[in-house]
Amino acid sequence: MRDATICVYLGEEIAQYGFPDGHPWTTTRMDAFWQEATRQSLSSKVVIADPVMAQPEQLHSFHTPQYVELVKRCSDAGEGFLDHGDTPAFPGIYEAAAYVVGSAVAAAEQIMQQRFRRIFIPIAGLHHAQPDVAGGFCVFNDAAVVVKHLRKQHGIKKIAYVDIDAHHGDGVFYPFEADPHLIFADIHEDGRYLYPWCGSEDETGVGPAYGTKVNIPMAPDASDADFFSAWPRIEALLMEHKPEFIILQCGADSLKNDPLTHLAFSTAAHSHAATRLCHMAETLGHGRVLALGGGGYNLSNVAQGWSAVLRALIEAPIIPAQP
Repeated sequence: MRDATICVYLGEEIAQYGFPDGHPWTTTRMDAFWQEATRQSLSSKVVIADPVMAQPEQLHSFHTPQYVELVKRCSDAGEGFLDHGDTPAFPGIYEAAAYVVGSAVAAAEQIMQQRFRRIFIPIAGLHHAQPDVAGGFCVFNDAAVVVKHLRKQHGIKKIAYVDIDAHHGDGVFYPFEADPHLIFADIHEDGRYLYPWCGSEDETGVGPAYGTKVNIPMAPDASDADFFSAWPRIEALLMEHKPEFIILQCGADSLKNDPLTHLAFSTAAHSHAATRLCHMAETLGHGRVLALGGGGYNLSNVAQGWSAVLRALIEAPIIPAQP
């Protein structure tokens, strides 16, 4: 067992998840990150895994068959929109999106099999995709499919989803809003100023899930001080509910000078989130952390923010299992 080893999923199959014609989500994001990780000597401290393509039945665990078929048709035609205008189809978009999902599921499985303790996937965290429609550059929702996989294949109920992307993770929040075992915590730009225009502080779960969700909207220009002030609420939620698996969506668009958003965090926020989640996973006795890259449209921020997360995954202490 190599549970002290960190894994990163890299490959052209997921790098190709990007949009043409000057779209802000480009196919250069993975390479920008990996060049910086290599410059910081992080690449030599991880194991690289090849992307894996999701099977239709995996996609169907969260998405409707009709929607999956729509994505296939638009992918084959190489044209059309999968939502109301943000997410255009291009030739091969079905395969690229399926590789993102399949890699996330494979990573979760590797963690559950104790081959790796922590895994990072840079092109992942497509948190706006709903069961029957794309949204905000997101075609298939890899995080949601991972939740379904962990429950079906491993019987895990309590899963924490923590999101520090500038945009609210609506594609995870609303489908699981009444699920008491999906522990959801999201620090994001206030929905009055930014897509998807939701995620208010009073959205804390419904019915049996009331109190299992925390949304923390931030005003434009919110700084590290605001992030660090809010963060203890996330730790308190997780430690109250004791999740058996932790997913981090670490979008770099919450860093200062992203062209599409208005927050002003530094990489210290991303480093802190990843470090503390690793610590909580260790304290809970399982160590399971899956980090998904999420958004980010300033390539320097993408490179620096994701490298900060990867360094935290590498350097966070591991607590040996008690005999």
